[in-house]
Amino acid sequence: MEGRRAPALRFGDPRVQALAGALCSSLLAVTGLTNKSLRALMTGLIGGDYSMNRASYDLTRLRRNGLITRVPGRNLYQLTPDGQAFAIFYTKVHNRVLRPLLATSAPQAPPPLRAALRTIDQQVNARFDQARLPMAAA
Repeated sequence: MEGRRAPALRFGDPRVQALAGALCSSLLAVTGLTNKSLRALMTGLIGGDYSMNRASYDLTRLRRNGLITRVPGRNLYQLTPDGQAFAIFYTKVHNRVLRPLLATSAPQAPPPLRAALRTIDQQVNARFDQARLPMAAA
């Protein structure tokens, strides 16, 4: 594994969000994670097909990023302390920050939340302008 690149776990990617949610499953602390158990969890979280190949790829990504470790001699993975921290942080940020911000276009979003999102959007756009980054890079 030394010298191999670790595929990215991109923030905001729905599949990565589902992976973080799957890692938060308390059952994994007892039983560990297998390709089969990951497929079962992910199918429910993404609401669609999640193949064995995708599960293998995602297990490799998680392992190379140090979020899970393989149990020697078995096709079983355990969550690392970094993996637990990633899963908890990622799901909390999504549920407490991103989900409410993304719901701001809904009529029930309070005006202060809509105003806060506008301010954040203006500041992000100003940073891109200062860095002379095209909007496509955002």
